[in-house]
Amino acid sequence: MLSNTSSLEPTAPLTQQAFKEALMAKGQFYHLHHPFQQAMAKGELSRAQLQGWVANRFYYQLMIPQKDAALLANCPDAAVRRQWVQRLLDHDGDQDDEGGIEAWIALGQAVGLTREELVAQEHVLPGVRFAVDAYLNFVRQASWEEAAISSLTELFAPEAHQSRLDTWPTHYPWIDEQGYRYFRKRLSEARRDVDHGLEIALEVCTTAARQARSLEILQFKLDVLWSMLDAMTLAYQLDRPPYHTVTNKRVYHRGLGTRSLKGALNEA
Repeated sequence: MLSNTSSLEPTAPLTQQAFKEALMAKGQFYHLHHPFQQAMAKGELSRAQLQGWVANRFYYQLMIPQKDAALLANCPDAAVRRQWVQRLLDHDGDQDDEGGIEAWIALGQAVGLTREELVAQEHVLPGVRFAVDAYLNFVRQASWEEAAISSLTELFAPEAHQSRLDTWPTHYPWIDEQGYRYFRKRLSEARRDVDHGLEIALEVCTTAARQARSLEILQFKLDVLWSMLDAMTLAYQLDRPPYHTVTNKRVYHRGLGTRSLKGALNEA
């Protein structure tokens, strides 16, 4: 159930149209407007900087089906589950579709990364990992309604995908055409998902407190996406990666969820 408590409580609920407009207004904070993304759209990123973005966003892609699985596990409504499960398949794939994760790996290969280094998460910055993990943990602990609302950054995603399709071939002609499959795939999927997510938000957010809570949740998700780019800016544009004053090696951890300490000890 969506919480009725919020630190930002208006005196009366907004109409559905006004609430929808309030959600859409959050688009001004979407990561498309981050300086790193703006530099990308202008063709100002180097090959290494673009590779860094692709490698770090891959960690986010890996999380998406886990996030959707967590929402499904918390949702008692079979009708919602039947519709939402398509999102999981969109990324994990099925017998007819390779899925978004494989399409992102193709993007990584198109910019010069190997499948192995992507899967091994060799380039994932701690700041990116912490932001993504915070989002996944939120969805695991939240009600399914709140988790669904946190996905509403999809309202703004088609513009970002289209921007890359419009600008990358000109600015980064060295990228293999096969790498664009993910963006083309997500254009239609994101628009479909937005309709469902928005329908849920408008249906459950009928009080002023719930509407305010939803706007806070959407802002949290925007914070996650923006913080990821802040970490990449520090590492790739300002040349201040983690531990840069101590070493030029990537000594930061590669994730603690892939194997347990017991398993590591058994290997030893």
